[in-house]
Amino acid sequence: MAKDSGVLRGRPWVVACFLLPALLLLGALVVYPIVFSLYRSMFDASGDGFVGFDNYQSLFTDPAIRKALQNNLIWLAVAPAVATGLGLIFAVLTERIRWATAFKLLIFMPMAISMLAAGIIFRLVYEADPDRGVANAVVTSVHDSFSEGAPWPGAHPRPDDGLTEQPDGSIVRDEAVSTGDSVLLPLVRVAPQDVADAEPARAAEPVADAVTGTVWLDFSQGGGGEPGVIDDGEKALAGVTVEAWVDGRSVASAQTAEDGTFSLPAEADGAELRLAASNFAASYNGVDWLGPTLVTPAIIGSYVWMWAGFAMVLIAAGLAGVPREILEAARVDGANEWQVFRRVTVPLLAPVLGVVMVTLMINVLKVFDLVLIIAPGSVQPDANVLALQLYTVSFGAGADQGLGSAIAIFLLLLVIPVMIVNVRRLRKEAQR
Repeated sequence: MAKDSGVLRGRPWVVACFLLPALLLLGALVVYPIVFSLYRSMFDASGDGFVGFDNYQSLFTDPAIRKALQNNLIWLAVAPAVATGLGLIFAVLTERIRWATAFKLLIFMPMAISMLAAGIIFRLVYEADPDRGVANAVVTSVHDSFSEGAPWPGAHPRPDDGLTEQPDGSIVRDEAVSTGDSVLLPLVRVAPQDVADAEPARAAEPVADAVTGTVWLDFSQGGGGEPGVIDDGEKALAGVTVEAWVDGRSVASAQTAEDGTFSLPAEADGAELRLAASNFAASYNGVDWLGPTLVTPAIIGSYVWMWAGFAMVLIAAGLAGVPREILEAARVDGANEWQVFRRVTVPLLAPVLGVVMVTLMINVLKVFDLVLIIAPGSVQPDANVLALQLYTVSFGAGADQGLGSAIAIFLLLLVIPVMIVNVRRLRKEAQR
């Protein structure tokens, strides 16, 4: 070994020959783009006018760039910590289950998918329509398990049927009722398939000491029929709550039967009939995942789905090197599993956890394609990040590559401190 080292010292050109290809590639792919971006950031959009540090001043005055920086800070604070935490939990779990290999494969599999493909997948997952979006399908299923929806969402009266829709969504009969009346309350705008299994509507029989009536879908398949009259084949609207209001308060209520009829007691004499707004409230369609409020957390969720497997594999490798004697000694001394995990396992894995965290922090500062694919165009300004803003500014409508170069240099400056911390950590590990 000493002889080989002497040969290399005596022939530095040999060392240069070996390093030259790597240095050329490093200069062409790393050093030159950085130097040129720094130079270009000093000029305006045309590249002819020198503007000095004006482009860098825009980084802190342009609302779009400030929003992108704010979102990057959210990414930096949330995504690496969540992915590392889940990776730690998964790595510990793989030591406790028999099918550990299959579990690792399942969790790590998203890493085999490109960011573009993952973005398309989660764009579909977050679809607002529960019939298409998996996330809202799950949310609505859970919601509907604990809450009954409105029986006839979206139903409305015709303007000339003696019924008026109120601002709160309830429907009020224009004329007061008296005992012995049999009233007709026709509604429309109910999809025919929703009443396919409903019974035919029937006119309620008048009762001397009660107010009766019928609520039905005033629509005949194929057209025809007379508005405001129960024609053959028209369907009843069952389960509709009908209330009698006197002096601003409800004095009686009833629900329509399967044939659409209802009966209110004598207290309804002289009352105003009201169909409660709860009968017609729009059905629960889940969460607006891609709206301005939740779009950034939703995209972070897709990122964690991809990178938790990466964290798990690295942490599991570190966990395999933890001496089992230390863990067993802690258990013998009376520590429970949570104490062993918190006071022994996590401290021993601290170097590995640090490497994973730093790697993911560098990665999230460069996140681009997930935001571009998942966020709809209308909310992209709310989900914007620096890398996407760099692309938009440089190659979008304005094509201001001077400002884009300034954003690129700013991103580089954000990454450098994290890289320095990572290098120092690696040096300390090498000296141990």
